[in-house]
Amino acid sequence: MDNGLATVSTLRANGSIQVTVVHAGIVAHPVKGDDVGAFVAHGGTQKLTNLRARPQATLLWRAGWAWVAVEGTAELCGPDDSLEGVDADEARQLLREITRAAGSASADWDEFDRLMLADRRTAVLVNPQRVYQNP
Repeated sequence: MDNGLATVSTLRANGSIQVTVVHAGIVAHPVKGDDVGAFVAHGGTQKLTNLRARPQATLLWRAGWAWVAVEGTAELCGPDDSLEGVDADEARQLLREITRAAGSASADWDEFDRLMLADRRTAVLVNPQRVYQNP
């Protein structure tokens, strides 16, 4: 992976594809324990609007010419999207875990938590239905 950078593709209402760059990693699903692709989305973004209406997503990471894609159903966990079985403290920890998995860290986790809440950031978990790659 290139510093945790990945593209995420979501479906617009008209059926076209919306693509953006995110910091993403692989984490254990907070309820099921299975590995999922994950990233943190700013509140109010088009990708969250798309995922709320049509929860299909594809994450793609690359390193040089090698790449891997995770395609599947997305689940959201944040201040505007509750995930059954995850309380507020677990959601806060999940945002931290995703950030670390994407290759970032905070020098001040309390400030990180404050910013995540102020920005209404949401954890996006992509449950893999298909994984493919180019070695």
